[in-house]
This record gives sequence, C-alpha cells and structure tokens, in this order.
Amino acid sequence: MKMRGRDRINPVLPDELILEVFHKLDSKPSHDACSLVCKRWLGLARLNRTTIRVGSSDNADALVQMLARRFVNVRNVFIDERLSISLPVQFQKHGGEQSALSSLTLHYANEKSGSEDEMGSYCLSDAGLTALGEGFTKLDKLSLIWCSNVTSAGLKSIAEKCSSLRSLDLQGCYVGDQGAAAVGKCCRQLEDLNLRFCEGLTDTGLIVLAIGCGKTLKSVGVAACAKLTDVSLEAIGSHCRSLEKLSLDSEFINNKGILAVAKGCRLLKVLKLQCINVTDEALQAVGIFCLSLELLALYSFQRFTDKSLCAIGEGCKKLKNLTLSDCYFLSDKGLEAVAAGCSELTHLEVNGCHNIGTSGLEFVGRSCTRLSDLTLLYCQKIGNYALSEVGRGCKHLQALQLVDCSSIGDDAICSIASGCRNLKKLHIRRCYEVGNTGIIAVGKNCKFLTALSIRFCDRVGNEALIAIGQGCPLQHLNVSGCHQMGDKGIIAIARGCPQLTCLDVSVLQNLGDMAMTELGGYSAVTLPTQLTEFGAQSSTCRIFTIIKGETLAIPNEE
Repeated sequence: MKMRGRDRINPVLPDELILEVFHKLDSKPSHDACSLVCKRWLGLARLNRTTIRVGSSDNADALVQMLARRFVNVRNVFIDERLSISLPVQFQKHGGEQSALSSLTLHYANEKSGSEDEMGSYCLSDAGLTALGEGFTKLDKLSLIWCSNVTSAGLKSIAEKCSSLRSLDLQGCYVGDQGAAAVGKCCRQLEDLNLRFCEGLTDTGLIVLAIGCGKTLKSVGVAACAKLTDVSLEAIGSHCRSLEKLSLDSEFINNKGILAVAKGCRLLKVLKLQCINVTDEALQAVGIFCLSLELLALYSFQRFTDKSLCAIGEGCKKLKNLTLSDCYFLSDKGLEAVAAGCSELTHLEVNGCHNIGTSGLEFVGRSCTRLSDLTLLYCQKIGNYALSEVGRGCKHLQALQLVDCSSIGDDAICSIASGCRNLKKLHIRRCYEVGNTGIIAVGKNCKFLTALSIRFCDRVGNEALIAIGQGCPLQHLNVSGCHQMGDKGIIAIARGCPQLTCLDVSVLQNLGDMAMTELGGYSAVTLPTQLTEFGAQSSTCRIFTIIKGETLAIPNEE
C-alpha cells in the first residue's frame, strides 16, 4: 500500500514471505505479473526461477550468459535447437536489465537460410556451455537437443563445474569419448542419460562413463550410435546394477549385449528395443532374469518368435505395459502366453503384427482384467469376437484406438460400449465395418467419454453424432473424412457438448453454414474448404485452422 507516494507495506515484508507467495503461484503468467510489481519483487522472482527452457537464437552464447547472470538458482536447463526464438526488445543491451525468460516466445523453425558459418553463430557452442556451467553451478538437469556445435570440450567444462548433475540429455550432439569420460569421472550422481544420435561416441567413452556413474545410473537411452557395440552393453551390465530403464535402437547390437544387461541389471523395469539382430536367446534371458520388468516395447524385430513372449509370460509377472510393433513372427500363441502370465497388464499395443489374430486378443480379454488402454493398428486378422471378450472382461478400459482393422465392426464396438462404461477415449480410423449402430451404443453407455475420433469411417453419419451429443461430455471430436455427416450431426454436438474445445470437421462434403452458426466459443476448429464466408463469420470461434493450412482469426463479439 502506498500513502502520499510512500510504500508502507513492501519494506516490512521479509524476502522469505514474498518468495513463499511466488511458490504458491500456479501459473507462469501470474508469476511474471507479480515480478513486475517493483524492482525488489523482480529480483526475488529471479531468485525463485529454477527452470529455463530456450530454443536457438541469433546469439545463443550471449543469451545463455545473460540468463546465467540473472537467474542464479536455476537447476534445470532445457535447450532445444530445433526451436527458434524471437528475441524481444528487452533482450537488447540498450533496453536495460529487464525480465528475460518471461518474454521468450518459442515457435518451430520451418526454414533456415544462410551459409553453414552463419548458421553456426546461431547455435550454442562450447563457450556458451562453459558460461552455463559457471553460472548454474547447482544444475540438476541439463538437456541439449540437437546442439550441433557442442563438442567434448564444452561437455567436459559442464561436467567439471556441475558435479551434482543428475540428468543429462545429449540427443543429436556430436560429443565424443572425452566428453563422456569427463561425465563419468565428475558426475558421480548421474541417474538419467540420453545418448540418442550421438554419432561421435564409441565404446571407449561409454565404458568410462558406465564405470564412473554405474552406482547411480538408472536410465540410459541409445539410438543411431553406429560406433557403439555389445562391449558398451557389457560394461553397463557389469557396472550399472541399479539400472531401471534401457531404450536401445541399434543395428549393431547382438544377443551378447542384451544378455549382459539382462543378467547384470536385474532391477530393470523398462526395456525398449529396436535391434534387428537380436534373437529369442536374448529375450528369453530377459524373461528369466528381469523379474521386475513393468514395460516392454519391441519394434521391428525380424529374428525372434513366440518363444520370447512365452519366456516373458513365465517370468515377468509384474509386466503392465506391452508394445509389439512390426514383429512379423509373433502369433496368437505368444500373446496368449503373455496374457496368461501377466495378469497385471494395463496397456497393450499391437501394431502391424500380421500373424496375431482374434484368439490372442481373446485371451487378453479373459485374463487381463485390469487392462485400461488398448491400441490395435493394422491388425487385419483381429475380429469382432476378440473385442467382445475385451468388453466382457476388461471393465476398467478407458482408452481404445483402432486403425485399419478391417475385420472389426459394429458388434465389437457395441460390446465395448456395453461392457467398458468407463471409456474416456475412443479413436477409430479407416475401420470401414464400423457404422452408426456401434457409435450410437457408445453414446448411450459411455457417459465419461471426453475424446472421440472417427476418421474416414464412411458408414458413420448424423445419427451417431446425435447420440454422442446426447450422452457424452466431449471435449475433443475429430470426424474428418466421414462423408455421411452434415449439419444435423454437428449441430447436435454443438448443442449437447458445451465443454467441447477442439473440433476437426475437415474433408466433410456435406457440412454447410448452418452448423457453423452453432459452433460458438470453441478454441480450435478445423474446417472443410467449401465453407462459405457467411459460415465462418457467423461462428464466434476464436481460431479456425483451415484445412489448407491458413489461419482465420475471428474475435468473439458480445
């Protein structure tokens, strides 16, 4: 409170109390608004800042140096050079020391021009990384995404100055063995490490890192590192006994490396593999030794069979999440083994496994009663009866996604609707046997459904949308390419779903102006190209994202 030009309250408020107020603020805009009350509050707000997220800039090194001076208590830094930032006026020296981070605006950079030397000046370099280490000595998490100018020298500087680092993401950085070795020698508390697309790294650097950080390391991600072999995984298996998560995408890893991890890292909970040279022998070892496994994702495996899944079903009783993508030699037998042995399964995704059919999913419906999320992509052999079993047995199902499942129709959707009444998300795309009957059943039974996507399903029309509008509290709706839908169905949605915030009606040939007059107040609508100017102007939607990629902004008028 100010009286006669004097502030009577602010001087008697202790810093600790004001900082506590900042801690209680639940949004960044509120935080930024309070920081502008006075210079003192601005300074305290800077002390309260613990996280910084930035993209590439005209002078990345200078930006990092400025942020390091202003925000001394930062513990988490995320730099992603796939993003570009527009520097506001207050970043310029002549603008004075004003609030920096609160004014950053991020957007995706679609095009970049100029020579490689010119572009190099836009990227964070070792000099900027050194300044970051000197300014943020309490750093806990550091993420450097596609910072192509950063080398081992900069990483070594960070490792030496930020020895308490716990999380390090180097995706797309061309760092080498010297940098990795420095992390291993200095950052003995490191728990989370991402080395995706670190093409300069070899076994030599990763071995030193594994030895140095082995006692604390819990998560490792490796992808497209052509110089890493089974030798690196053997080091991880020998020294990283507390490892809980491994994500591995490599054409150069064989059974030997996976065997070493399975035998040495018996606390493993998450395993994601895309390794075309790995066979049943390695995955059978996972089933034998990794008894705490909760998530298993297998992508593009061409050399393992149902024997692997049988071993997983026999040993990994705690498995909750299973993804099988493009695993051509798996059949119903393997899925049945998992369903029988892993009764705690809550998430299942089957993508392009063409030999898995109805009977395999039937076993899931009968055995995995806790299933809450089911995704079936390009599963031509899975029919209605499989989902009927899921509807009967999986009462806790909340999300169902079906894409290009040509044998699934209304009978399956009706069974899901009547049995899984807690369903919140339903996504169906190019399932041409699904029509009005199935979706009407969803509208009548699934009273908690908030997200519905029915794309390119030619048999679904206005009657289905009327039932949805009458029965479901939708927030998101996508009916792109459903040619039988028109004004009548969309009007029913507009009147029956007041909480709707996002609507995609692109590629609807029968949609006219009448429906648009009902769509008031929604935050985003994707429209068909034939909508007239009258239809757009009649609606009070804040933003229209046109199918051609244009944006039409229409303010609400009271």
